[in-house]
Amino acid sequence: MANIKSALKRIKVAERRTLRNKMVKSAVKTALKKFDLAVSAGNLDEAKVLYAKAVKALDQAAAKGVIHKNAAARKKSRLAVKLNKALA
Repeated sequence: MANIKSALKRIKVAERRTLRNKMVKSAVKTALKKFDLAVSAGNLDEAKVLYAKAVKALDQAAAKGVIHKNAAARKKSRLAVKLNKALA
């Protein structure tokens, strides 16, 4: 355990950020899973709505620096391809 005051503060800050990152990542995973379930079940109207929510969650995670912006873009692209295949 650290003894220096600034090091103690860094530990607290790192814990807070880790907790926030976990929450954001979990929200993104949940949004992606709901979208996948809707597409696989054939609920295309629901899938369109869930696609928008998943994209929003990915954009917010990328904006906060939880995931890289290119990773978010890649995931959004794959979601769009999956949705378009289901609609076709």
